[in-house]
Amino acid sequence: MDGLFILIPILLLVVYFVLRKDSRHNYVSLSEGDKQLLFKTVSYYQQLEVDDKPRFEQKISEFLSYIRIEGVGTEITVLDKLLIASSAIIPVFGFENWRYNNLSSVILYPDTFNTEFQYEGGERRVMGMVGNGFMNGQMILSRSALLQGFSNSADKENTAIHEFVHLLDKSDGATDGVPENLMRHEYTLPWVKMIHEEIQRIEKGKSDISPYAITNEAEFFAVVSEYFFEKPEQFNAKHPELYEILSKIFLQDPAKKTL
Repeated sequence: MDGLFILIPILLLVVYFVLRKDSRHNYVSLSEGDKQLLFKTVSYYQQLEVDDKPRFEQKISEFLSYIRIEGVGTEITVLDKLLIASSAIIPVFGFENWRYNNLSSVILYPDTFNTEFQYEGGERRVMGMVGNGFMNGQMILSRSALLQGFSNSADKENTAIHEFVHLLDKSDGATDGVPENLMRHEYTLPWVKMIHEEIQRIEKGKSDISPYAITNEAEFFAVVSEYFFEKPEQFNAKHPELYEILSKIFLQDPAKKTL
């Protein structure tokens, strides 16, 4: 019964979002306070060239104009919206007009949750999820994981970026770790070969990439993308071939600023 009570508001939200899928919010430019908050909390934005910052701000505003962000068990703050939008824009900043056509809303939970979307009780290990089935077009994120991803810690993980990379991967119709919409055809085979070679190194304990990457090719792509954006200089130094192909996929060179 507890699970039913948790699922009811989620189902109502899904129905609401489906009914509103063609609606769009008014475009609102970021305030000076928003920009200061971005600069304080998003290192990627801090490191952009002066001329690139307004473009990042515009993309943030555009994302927030067509994606709804709702809280379940928590109130949504300005910081929540800015961090979620930043997570979406960072992987696609190299593209001129990318739109997340496979996403309608982001649902924010206060903390980790389980596979039945419960955020209270035991067995709550999920930090983020791209929905399928009746939850298709929805993303669920843990606020604690969202904030941790943008903290000044020394790790190379960012759950929200991870989930948005899954959406990019999914945009060609298959979440398989090969983002055909983003990469030129001649890179496909070298990329798949690199995936399996690096998975073998991870399995042997000879790689600093998170072991979660060996789950499957899709998780590998999402995990190394987190590393690529969170610690680009370190990733480039330790994994130059992976760094080079990810630079071509995302049309970005974060270790040397955006291309």
